[in-house]
Amino acid sequence: MVPFGLTNSLANFICLTNNVVCPYIDNFVIVFIDDILIYSKNEEEHPKHMATVLRLLGEHRLYAKFSKCSFFHIEVHYLGHVVSKEGIVVYLEKIKAIMEWPNPRNKDDFNSFMGLEGD
Repeated sequence: MVPFGLTNSLANFICLTNNVVCPYIDNFVIVFIDDILIYSKNEEEHPKHMATVLRLLGEHRLYAKFSKCSFFHIEVHYLGHVVSKEGIVVYLEKIKAIMEWPNPRNKDDFNSFMGLEGD
């Protein structure tokens, strides 16, 4: 836990987490803030990848809350994308509102659309 009010605590946590799993980033681990995605090419190597990451987290006294963990999925929705054995594609439901947004007729319509883009 990090005490409230400390500036840069989130940045320090992100840096720590990335440093802990650094040798495996983009090999079988992706980290975004406090989300850790462990992926594998097949079911045989996945338990080894999970054990490696959990061991590293434990060695650095970082712990995953079991109730927030999800294991052995064939397809995962992650940061607006769908990750599966076929690869990574954009999650269409996330961009549906943008695709269906009417063409702006004036400056206010345009500004409204640009506000949506930041969500």
